[in-house]
Amino acid sequence: MLPSTLAPMETNAVMHPPSNQSSYLDSEFRYALFPPIYGLIFILGIIANIYVLFVIRCLREARAMGEIRIYMTNLTIADLLFVCALPFWIDYYSRRGDWINSDIMCRITGALFFVNTYSSILFLCAISINRYWAVTRPLDAASSDHRLRGIIICVVIWLTIVSLTIPYLMSPGINRDAGKTRCFEGYQNQTDARKKHVAATHFAIIGLFLVIFFVVLVCNLLIVQNLLTQTPPQSQMRSATIARRPKCVKRRATQMLLAVVGVFVLCFLPHHVIQGPWVLAVLQIGEGWGHIDWSRKTLQYLNDGHQVTLVLMALNCILDPIVYYFATRKFRRFIMAHLKRFIKGEGCSHTATLGLNNILKVFSEGFFNI
Repeated sequence: MLPSTLAPMETNAVMHPPSNQSSYLDSEFRYALFPPIYGLIFILGIIANIYVLFVIRCLREARAMGEIRIYMTNLTIADLLFVCALPFWIDYYSRRGDWINSDIMCRITGALFFVNTYSSILFLCAISINRYWAVTRPLDAASSDHRLRGIIICVVIWLTIVSLTIPYLMSPGINRDAGKTRCFEGYQNQTDARKKHVAATHFAIIGLFLVIFFVVLVCNLLIVQNLLTQTPPQSQMRSATIARRPKCVKRRATQMLLAVVGVFVLCFLPHHVIQGPWVLAVLQIGEGWGHIDWSRKTLQYLNDGHQVTLVLMALNCILDPIVYYFATRKFRRFIMAHLKRFIKGEGCSHTATLGLNNILKVFSEGFFNI
């Protein structure tokens, strides 16, 4: 299974069988479900995120887009890295959980899943805070782009994520089980002390996620409240356009709230809700805190639910562009204008050439200073 927040050294089985007969707790439905879903995510993810890089590049000169553009670009690159790893996981599940590639590729593809999950969470949090600041302090947002602040925050996020990913890259990723080579699905026996340390680490990550989710929820609720309570200048009260503004503002505020919070609720919240019980189930701590007598049926339900949440988390790489669409007006206007030109058949070949050149420039200039 994809590692998500599962430490490489922890056990992922109820018991370690002495023979070739495996007692591995499996969810058979994933071998039929995951390949087509990941295949679809791969195709849509490549197209959507490359197009996002094209749009961001075209909006380079928009001063007010400076800081949020940096967050959007780094999040898009994180999504593309994960999408590029999906063919390996499609092959893995197509072979019913038999990894045929090298151990280092198992470590890298597993680490990319972790990187995408938690970089997405942190960058979406940064985008929410940035949008809250732009709504509550519009003059400051319009007069400066705060590029340096965005670069520093991105560097901190990447350093944090990479440092947390090092254990995946330094420890073996593959394990042998009943004639199959499992990737991040092992049967290593650990002491109760080690298991409790792993469990505590998982619950700490879950707690940090809930804090970030609370910040994102509060920021977006405050954004909606601010937009809905804005009043137009007295001199413009008679304008027909201004008269229609409250309805447009309410719709835009609702859409932005649903987009940002919706990604968290759909992609990340289910995983972190089930992660705690699932970790205790697979660790099977013998005594003390964390020891629970799980029935086989409960173990199966927890594992099945955990597998589903892995797919939901993978969806974030194709849902993030929707967040960009509702988060910034310039991004939304560019896409609508570009879509109208595309429908009319105006400049399609020129757009494709320009888009490729812009995307290559994004990668050539680096992750941060763009």
